Formats: sequence, structure tokens, C-alpha cells
Amino acid sequence: MLEVLQAVLRSDEKGDLRQLVADLHATEKRYLLRNEILQTFEHTCQVLNKAPYFFYSSRLGELIHLTHEVLLEEGNVWLILRPRIARQLILRLSADLGSVDVMPPETLLDLRDRLVDRYQPGVLEIDLQPFYDLDLSIQDPRSIGEGLGFLHRYLAGNLGKDPQTWMQSIFEVLRSHHFNGLSLLLNERIHSAEHLQQQVKEATGLLHHRLPQAGYETVHLDLQTLGFDPGWGDTVARACETFELLDRLLHTPDSAVLEALVSRIPSIFKIVLISIHGWVGQDGVLGRPETAGQVAYVMDQARHLEHALTQNIQRCGLDRLGVTPHIVILTRLIPDCDGTQCALPLEQLKGTEHAWILRVPFRNDPASILPQWISKFEVWPYLEGFANEAEKAVLAHLQGKPDLIIGNYTDGNLVSFLLARRLKAPHCFIAHALEKPKYLFSDLYWQDLEPDYHFSLLFTADLIGMNAADFIVTSSAQEILGTPDTTGQFESYQCFSLPQLYHVVNGIDLRSPKFNVVPPGVNERAFFPYHLSHERSPSDRDRIADLLFHREDSQILGYFETQEKRTILSFAPIIAVKNLPGLVECFGRSTDLRDRCNLVVLTGKLHPEEAINAEEKGEIEALHHLIEEYQLEGSIRWIGTPLSSLDLGEAFRVVADRQGIFLHTARFEPFGLTILESMISGLPTFASQFGGPSEIIEHGVNGYLINPTNLEETASKILQFFQDCNTQPDHWKLFSERSIHRVKDRYSWTIHTTKLLALANLYWFWNKTAPHNREAMFRYLELIYHFIYKSRASALLQQTQDAAASQP
Repeated sequence: MLEVLQAVLRSDEKGDLRQLVADLHATEKRYLLRNEILQTFEHTCQVLNKAPYFFYSSRLGELIHLTHEVLLEEGNVWLILRPRIARQLILRLSADLGSVDVMPPETLLDLRDRLVDRYQPGVLEIDLQPFYDLDLSIQDPRSIGEGLGFLHRYLAGNLGKDPQTWMQSIFEVLRSHHFNGLSLLLNERIHSAEHLQQQVKEATGLLHHRLPQAGYETVHLDLQTLGFDPGWGDTVARACETFELLDRLLHTPDSAVLEALVSRIPSIFKIVLISIHGWVGQDGVLGRPETAGQVAYVMDQARHLEHALTQNIQRCGLDRLGVTPHIVILTRLIPDCDGTQCALPLEQLKGTEHAWILRVPFRNDPASILPQWISKFEVWPYLEGFANEAEKAVLAHLQGKPDLIIGNYTDGNLVSFLLARRLKAPHCFIAHALEKPKYLFSDLYWQDLEPDYHFSLLFTADLIGMNAADFIVTSSAQEILGTPDTTGQFESYQCFSLPQLYHVVNGIDLRSPKFNVVPPGVNERAFFPYHLSHERSPSDRDRIADLLFHREDSQILGYFETQEKRTILSFAPIIAVKNLPGLVECFGRSTDLRDRCNLVVLTGKLHPEEAINAEEKGEIEALHHLIEEYQLEGSIRWIGTPLSSLDLGEAFRVVADRQGIFLHTARFEPFGLTILESMISGLPTFASQFGGPSEIIEHGVNGYLINPTNLEETASKILQFFQDCNTQPDHWKLFSERSIHRVKDRYSWTIHTTKLLALANLYWFWNKTAPHNREAMFRYLELIYHFIYKSRASALLQQTQDAAASQP
């Protein structure tokens, strides 16, 4: 791109660039983002009477379409380009257009600080790039997020260069393996790597002469004499297959054989899932503040992990020895539980035998428990004490250390960092939704937002958690590196400034194999196709239909003058990024849409006085204002009653019975679990093109992608779909069936847990055979934790206590 800009400066397009720069200055903005840049360039093309091709295909057009930020200062023009996904190029163009320079990120961060009048020389710089091994870097951007396959190839290739070391590494792994004192795989009769190689051949020969379908117990004593303890398989055939894989791997390291063998080694038995904020419970919690997709995700993940571990243990033949999985969901105990079970220290997860919710309180001090629920933006002072108390509770409940810790969201991952460090357990990082990219300029204006959001603590915790984690699981590739048009959530942490606190020069290596795309599944007990009549309860169907279309209630606003219209259904929590006012305005501004459709909006709240913060109150008030402005009372039903997962699933199916659609207008959606739930219910879905939905939905094939900021275009797409449904009798059913198949084929908890456990097994094996020394990084992160995070968290706790003490 530097060459392209230099070519522009040497060509006739230099005058066009000069006009564009003048138009950028005419906006009277010092900081412009991509949409503003493109709009200004379009205006420039109109002023210069350029042919349509110029906007896209000229050298200047190519340059501008790759420019994501423009900063104007003292005549100079700074262009921030993304020439490729996950790559940033910083160019400074002189005021006279006479020269262009490539600038380092440090100078860009200083400039950003100056533009918001918060420049401070000598601010701390955070750079984590030196702690990442260049040999462990994925070069092909198309493979970013596929760390599992990369590491299998890396391990097999590098360890295979030294056969003796390779054999010894495998021998040490197998010899040291045990569960709660029970020896697994090898015993003391095998005393060296060479002896292992010899005994594997003996075992394979022995098993070939036994009945394949016979249980492992029929050969247990013979194999024990050869030096092998249980864990190789539940039958003769499976044990033989495992020994053959090991034999092949000992002779010729191969990534496919390594993957197959590692997946069979029983290494993961005890898992802790940490999800702290919100109301983490099984009954009466959905729809409460900050309690939505993440809670459902963690519950479903725990259930399916227990099932998968149980199957793995059985296939290894260890269930006969009394080995069982242990799953713990670690969360906060809330004494003022408001009728929920969130005050119970221990609660068994429904539908499981070995999964439990373990709750630990927040404490103001060692003798004082914080009784009330608090927002996820207020939890930071309590997390270290929570981790200390949780460590004891987890060890007591599991009767030992966990084999894997899974952190959820920023708070859960900070606690995971603390626990994994102490317990020497692998740490899996799941973000769900990083807050930084959701709030525009939240880094530059963090000081203004600090009283409400405490972004300095949140962003610092994110940096610590994502870099400390052994591996990161995302639901989509876009979470990592975005698209050609948008910046990825994790990408936004590569280079940013918190003025007067610190600059992040390199915050995360996107090419690290720690990144893995592992989409979640759907709770098919609650969400299943509408046409499965035998699965549905007639009484539930009638009750939900009455709720959606007829019932009068203080928590329901609006009615339907005409019931025969097509139904548009929307479901979302009341937060700004979900853009519910945009949804209602889209419906209100389109007369054709209102004439042909009714709108059902499902939220957990209806009245401003129910809001828990100013943002939520503002969204509720905006919705009321728009309904009144467009006089929608007779064509909208806004239902402010929390629904359980079972009721929400039935709501999707009831609307599908009437051949309606689901509309999701979020400005940005990290993934879109609700979209999966609507699609598997058979409801044709229209969802935001920004974020994860663009990976779920194939536009025009099994759903539609919309630009939530273009209300007219969105209304037009919906109207065209319903018009096609009217002229083509099978059109609605075609999209319904395609939606169902899309989710069933690609998004299941079985696929999710299989890959997640494969990652955990691989990192366990890697740490045993070729440990990657990350101690220097951990020490660096601990400095950030103690000198930035902890000091600010302590100050926040003191402010909170002082404010409470001043209350009458």
C-alpha cells in the first residue's frame, strides 16, 4: 500500500487526493472512521465528476477502501490501513503531499492521545510480542483460528527430528500418568523408551490372538505382566488399535497418528468452568440483568462435557475401575438471591450425575460477605479474594486439582489466570463478548467512562487473561481477525491507548496457534424444529401463543388490530449494541412493512423504572418514544417478561407455525446463539451482517444478512421475502428447512465438546513432551496485574466502601 500511495503522488490522481484531503478537513473532524472516510471520498468523486469506476478501481479508490482510520493533525494526514486481515500499516502524508512515511505504532498512540487532549510523555508501553515464539506462528491468514491442526503438525515435525528424544518424551508421558493415585497406561515393569517400543509389539501380537469383541478385563493380567496398566481401551479391539497407533508413532512421527493417539489417552477427568457475573442458576434467572446467552452456554457446555468425558472414560475401560468425570461451574454466591437458587453453595446441574454449580461469595473483608447482586462492571475489587476462597472450595470438591480450567468473559478469565497459575492447570479462554470493540472510543475516553464501566480494569484484565491462556476458543473466525471491512474483537487489542495510563504496542499475537474456532451448539431440549409435533406440548403452545398475540398484562405493551398479518419476532436484552430502537424505527418508518406485518419484541423489561443503569433506561425510553411517534400500538406487542429457554423455544415455533420470521438488528453480534436457536426452530432469520451471523448465515440461501444501520434496505429485504412467499407457496418452507439443516450440520454440542477436549488433550500432551517455557510472559503479566490492575481495583474498593459508609 505504500507503493500505491507513492504512485498516486506521482500521477494525475495527486490532485484528486488533494481534493479529498480538503474534503476531510471540511468535516471539521480530527478522527474519521471507515464509513465516514468512504462517504467523504464518495462526495469528492461527485465534486470532481469522476466516472463510477473511480470510486472502486482507481489507485486512490483502492487505497481509500483499505483505509480504516484517518487522523488529521497540523496539516499532516495519517492513514491507518489494513492491507490484509490482521495487518496494520500506518502512513503519514505531509501537508503539501510531498512525502509519505511509514510510522511505528508508538507514534500513532501518541497522536491519538494528542487528538483527545490527553497526551502525557513517557507513558508506560506494554509489548507482549517478544514473549511469542516466531516458530509457533501461523503465516497463512486463512489458517488463523486453526491452532489444533497446526500444533499437531508442529509437534510431530519438530520432535520427529530427534527420534531418541521423541521416544523418551512419549515414554515419560505414559509412565507418569495416573488418576487419583490409580496408575494408568504403564507400570514399573517398563523401564525405558526402548523397552516400551519392544513391549508394545508384544502387546499387539498378544491382542491379535484374542477375540476382538472381548472386554479389556480378559487381557488385563497378561498386559499388566508386560508392563501395561488400564486405559488403553474397553475392548480387545480398541486396545489393539491404540497400541498400533503408539507403535506407528514411536517409529515415524506423523501428525494424523499423533492426533488419533492423543485423543485416546485418558488425560482429562476434572474440569472447572468459571462464569462469575450475572445470575448463574437453573431456574428463574434468564432475563435478569446480565443473564442471557453466556449462562445458557456454560450450562449446556457443562452437560455435554460431562457426557463426552463419561463416554471417553468408558472407551478407555476406566469406568469399571470407578473412574468418573467431575465438572464444576464456579460462580458467585449471592445471599440476597431474590427467589433464585443463587444463595446455595452447591447445586447439582440438572440432567447430570457428576456436574455441580459451586458458589463462592464476594467479600468486603474476611468477615463480611457482599450480599447483593452487582453488575459485571463492578466486580473487579472482589475477584482476587474470590479466587483465593474458590481455590480451597474447588480442591475440596474435586478432591484434587482440575485437569482443565475454562474461563468465561473477562471476570471469569482473570480468576482462571490466578487459579491456573497456582494449580498448574491448562487455561482455556472464552471471551463471549469483549467489551472494548462494543463501545466506540472506549479506550481513548476511558477516564470519562470510568465511573460507570471501569474500563481501565476491564481492558487490563482482558490483556492478562488472553495472553496467559494456553488456548483461546472463539465461536467464529471474525472474533479473532474480523473481515476485510471490520476489525476483529481480539484484533482491537493489538494496538490501543489508555491515555495517561498506558499504551499497548503489541497486545496479542493473532497468529498464535492458541486461537481455535470452536462454535457452540444449541440446547435441543428447548430449541427444535416447529414441525416435530410429537415433541411439543399443546398446552405450552397455546399458552405461548396467547402470550405473544392476545394476553393483556401490565408487562405487555400494544395489541394487534389484524391478527392475519405475517409476524416479525425479535428477542434481545435491552442494551445499546442490540439496537432495539433501530428495530422499532425500521418497522415504524416503513408503511408497507406495517401494512403487511405485526412486530413482536421480547425483552426482560418494559418500564424505565425497571432499568438497572442509565444505558438500559435510555434504551427503554427510546423504545417507548418510537412506538408513540409512529403510532404502533395496534401493530406491535412489546413483551417485557423474562422467558425460560423452554418458553423461548416454543415462542420461535409458534411464530414458525404462522410462517413468520426472526429479525436480529444488533449493530454488532460477536456470534449469535439466539440466531442458531431461531434457525433450528425453523424460523427464517434476518440478522446483522456485522460479526458472527455472517459466518452462520449464507445470505439468500438459508437466511438473510442485513445492515442494521440501513433501515430502508432492511425493510425492503423483508418485504421482498414475504412477497416471494406469497407468489411461491414453498418459498417459506424452503428457507425454514435450510435453516434447520444449517444448524444441525455445523453447530452441535457434540462437535464442540469433541474439539474442545481434543485441544485440552493436546495441550496436556504438549506440556508433557515439549513444554513451551512461558515463565517470562507470566512474570510480565503478573507485573501488569500487581502494579496496574490490583492497585486500581484496591482503589475502587475503597471508593465503594467510602460511598457506602457515607449513606445515611
